[in-house]
Parts: sequence; C-alpha cells; structure tokens
Amino acid sequence: MYISWLSRVWRIWVYDGRTTVSGRGAMTPAMHDDQRAKYLMLLSEKFPTCQAVYTEVINLEAILNLPKATEHFISDVHGDCEQFDHIINNCSGVIRERVRSVFRHRLTPGEQAELCTLIYYPDEKLGRMAEAHLDTPAWYRESLGRLIELARYLSDAYTRSKVRKAMPVSYAYIIDELLHASPGEASSRAAYHARIVDSIIETGSVCDFIRSLAALIKRLAVDHVHVVGDLYDRGAHGDAVIDRLMAYHSLDIQWGNHDICWMGAAAGSEACVATVVRNCVHYQTLDILEGSYGISLRELALFAEKTYAEQDVLSACEKAITVIMLKVSGQLISRHPEFDMADRLLLGGVDASAGTVRIGGRNYELVTRDFPTLEPSRPYELTDEERRVLDGLVESFTHSRRLRRHVDFLYEKGSVYLAYNNNLLFHGCVPMRADGSFRPIRVGGRHIAGRAYLDACDRMARIAWHERTPEALDWMWYLWCGLGSPLSGRTMKTFERTFVVDRSAWSEEQDPYFELTCEPGACEHVLAEFGLSGPASHIINGHTPVARASGESPVRGGGRRLVIDGGFCRAYHSRTGIAGYTLIVDAQGMRIKAHRPYGAIGDVVADRGDIFSDDDQLEVNERPLIVADTDTGAHIRAQIDDLTALLDAYRTGDLPERGRA
Repeated sequence: MYISWLSRVWRIWVYDGRTTVSGRGAMTPAMHDDQRAKYLMLLSEKFPTCQAVYTEVINLEAILNLPKATEHFISDVHGDCEQFDHIINNCSGVIRERVRSVFRHRLTPGEQAELCTLIYYPDEKLGRMAEAHLDTPAWYRESLGRLIELARYLSDAYTRSKVRKAMPVSYAYIIDELLHASPGEASSRAAYHARIVDSIIETGSVCDFIRSLAALIKRLAVDHVHVVGDLYDRGAHGDAVIDRLMAYHSLDIQWGNHDICWMGAAAGSEACVATVVRNCVHYQTLDILEGSYGISLRELALFAEKTYAEQDVLSACEKAITVIMLKVSGQLISRHPEFDMADRLLLGGVDASAGTVRIGGRNYELVTRDFPTLEPSRPYELTDEERRVLDGLVESFTHSRRLRRHVDFLYEKGSVYLAYNNNLLFHGCVPMRADGSFRPIRVGGRHIAGRAYLDACDRMARIAWHERTPEALDWMWYLWCGLGSPLSGRTMKTFERTFVVDRSAWSEEQDPYFELTCEPGACEHVLAEFGLSGPASHIINGHTPVARASGESPVRGGGRRLVIDGGFCRAYHSRTGIAGYTLIVDAQGMRIKAHRPYGAIGDVVADRGDIFSDDDQLEVNERPLIVADTDTGAHIRAQIDDLTALLDAYRTGDLPERGRA
C-alpha cells in the first residue's frame, strides 16, 4: 500500500511549519515544474508502469470504503501499570462487545466471559485450566474455533495485507489460512482446516498458538491508541507503562505536565530533577528511581539524615529535597521575569524561629520549623552540601540509559497537541483571557498566543532535549507548573501544600480556559484556532480529575469538550468514585467509558471477571463511518491525486515507463 515516504519528502519541500495527520498530499498548485518532475521521478521508482499505477489506485479506492477503525483514548495513567494493563487487554470493553456481537445467540454470558478472559490473560487462563485438568483436546479445539471466528470477524475492517502484518511471524501462514475459511466451503476444504487445528493440538504448540491468536484479536480490536498525557508520578511504575506502550502497534502521546517534568529532568534541568525526586519521595515511589532507572538517592538520604530532624510531620528526606527544589526553582523564576511567577518566591518569607511564612501580606503557620539550610539573607542559595547532592542527582538522571530510551520514545511519539480525525487532543489548556481571547505569552522575546504558542512550546521542548540550551531547560520546568503552560494551566502551590497548616492557602488559580470551555462557543473558538469545525469536532483533555462521585460530568461545552481524567490511578479512586475514564471512537460513533474499580489479575482470571464500565453514548453517527471519512482517507485521496499525475506523465510521454524497453 502506498502510504509512502514520497509524500513525506514532498511535505518537507513544500510546507513551512507544523504538518498534521490531515495534511493534503504532494501535488499542489504551488509546485514548481522542476520540483514536480523530481517528485514524479521518485514516485515512478515505486510504480514504474501504468499497470502498477492502476493496481495501486484500485487498491487505495477499495481501502477508502473499509469501515473506520477503532480509536482508544486514555489519559492520566499516573504510573499505575496494573490498571493500565487491564484497560489495554480489555480494550475498554471493545473485546467484550465484539464477543457479544458474534456469540450472543450461541454462548451463555458465562461462556462469553470465559472466552474474554482467555483473550485478556491467555497465560494465566491456560495455567488455571491445566491445574484443574480441564485442558482437554476438546476444550482446546472449541477455544481455537471461537478465537478464530472472532479474529475473522474483526479482520473484516482491514485489508488482508494489514491483517497479515499484524500476525505473529511464526504462525502467519497458518492463521491466514484459518481466517479465510468460509463456513459454506466444500467439505474437503473444511476437513483441511480441521486437520490444521488438530495438528496444532497434537504437536503441543496449542498454548503458544492461543497466545498468538489472543494478541492478534487485541491488535485488531483497537487500531490506534491516543494517550492524552501524564504517564508518570503518583503510581509506582510509569516506566512499566512506557515499556508497554513501546510494544504497542500504533499510538500517539500528548505530553502531560508530569511527563514534561521527567523529560526535563532527563535533559538536565536542575529544577525538573529536584521536582521529580521530590514527587517520588512524597508519593513513596522511590523504586522507579533506584530500581528502574538506576538513580541513586544515597547521597540525598545521608544528607537529609545528617541535616534534618527525622521526628517531624515531614520526613527528613522530603524536607531536604523540597527545600532544594524551592531554591533552584526560585533561582529560575528570578532569571525569567516573563514567567510572572514572583508570587512563588516564598522561601524569603519563612521565619523558622516563629514557625510562620508570609504570603500575600499575611502570616501563615508552618507545619515545621526545621529549615537548617535556609539563610534568611540569601534564601535561594544552595549550601555546598545541597549543591553536591543536586549535582549527583543531575548526573544520574542524564546518564540513565533506560530513562533516555523512554524519553526518546516520548519525543518520537509525543507532542504538545494533535489534531486527528476532527478531534483536538491536548493535556491541559490553551491559555485564555477572561474575555475568551487567547492570552499572549512571551517566548523568545515576543508575545504569541493560541496555536502559535503551543507550537512554540513544542519546539522549546525539543530544543531542550536535542540542544539542552539553558533557556529551553528552564522552559521545561515552566511547562511543568506555570499558570500559562498549556500542560499545567494552574498556579501550583507545592510550598503551601507541603508546609502551610491552613488549607485555605492551598487553593490553586486556574487558567480561564477551564471555566470558559464549559460553554460551546468557547470550545468552537478553540477548535477553529486549530483548523477544526463542525458538530463532529471535539476537544479531548485530561489533567483535571472529574469527581463523578460529586456529580461532575466529563462532558463539557455541550459535548464539544471531553475530559477523560477520571482517576485512573488508585490514589484518585476515593476522590472520583470511579477507576478512570476512557473514550472509544469507532465507525458507529463515540462513547465514553466510566470504569468501575476492579481487582488483581488473579481475581479476574479466577472469577471470570472483567472491567465493567458504564457507557455514555455521546454520539451515534447517521451512517457508519468509513476510511474515506477520516484523516487517513484524506491522505489516501492525496496519494490517488499523486498517482493520477504520474499516470498523466506516462500517457503524455513526459516520463517514460520504467518497465518498458
């Protein structure tokens, strides 16, 4: 299939700036004759004759009429790998729905649940069947038949070529044969397929074959995953979540503020390093640093033990790293008055002897008076020991090979925002004024707003990783916590939440975006800024947990804005009342899933359990969508235009067919 590098080459020639998935193809009126000729010559290498062009055009036209593939939207995983695995294996209930569609008249609900469990967790299910001595040839034969039938049903949404590429290489030929068996075919052919199944069982490869079929079914059930930010922090295994995503077949990521902080730390930002370590200490997830990324906290622990009182409301280690974080972030704020964060310079207002801090003209009681490294006349100056601890941490972060590999992946698959199939995805907000206009933010000496500002943030993040300029590294910290950051959009009051007794001081100011986009007009204004319009366009955000237990809804702005942060991580369940939201968009429409809390994998397998979800059908399409209705369809039509131009060149003699003598 011609989803080729040639169109990408032309985009590099023609377009100045950010391209999107929905960008048109190569042949444009702006093309100069010499560029056009070069492009067609490149294209002719892949399609050397008129016959080759005919064949590809027929193929592409057919693909345009396939059903639109299923998209799966996930946000704010926050390091909870077990919950994430449940959702990925279950495909947010898509597999259960497909099993019901295929087998509702032939299998009982219990039998359907058994089949789903086998697909979600084949290793665990096969092990339990063997322990119970229920793994008979008849059970294997029955299970294989059901798995093959379900895979055949799911494969109808794709070309045979794409299905073959999704198959495990070792069994691709056998699976291809079985998937394309017809129920009404001749008995000799049916006997041939039955013999294949018997051979799989007799050779002892049946368990491995079932695993392969289960993987193929999950691959076909969801074509593409969108992760709308915040893979790290709070939960203990953000690294394992990224490992899982790195093995996934097709996805994109919109960076969250927690992700950007880890990315900044890996690039060498002192403020981001101190923040990441402080968060891990605070949430008691130190294993991701020491066990997963090889970042030693020994020097910090020894320094804290020697310097700070242990018997206190806060641990010595948390106090030590929090003070270091506040000092280096204070230095950063002073370097960047354009960040407009002078109100965050609070260490200078600390009176340790009185146990108070002055904020906004008022004294607040502190939870501790233990500030041994704070020099009132120079509150943001690190002591020699603090400098040594921080330098060691920065070196560990920047030299962690596994962390670098994970951050490379986040840059490869990620961005600040994405426009995809008429939906606009970003983690937090587009900074706005109270009147609904886009708020200009100063970047690189000039004020920019709206889409241009988000593009500038994306560029700055990439400069931080590839060039590591001081300005870009400082911006990574601002993107983590700045009120004007599209990944944050709030004044983060870490100092108050850590040290101040009075909770009234903890309230965090939010960008007007969050309130304004509760109305359809503001949502339409934002969508238009990114070139999207019409009733089928939506903003999809994470970042702000939806307290469903308190009556909040993830659907805002008359259905134009969807907030899918429902407390994925267990730490949020008590606040939100659910175990997270996910969003499913397929040919039939759009529905949001509110997941109920669920148990461990062993319990799911033992009890034939599942991830039970409450559906909220947001939209039902007037007709089932096809590929022609998507961004992929627009790209394919552009390719057909390119091929038509090549065909014209062959017919007019402007370009000779390469296959002709």
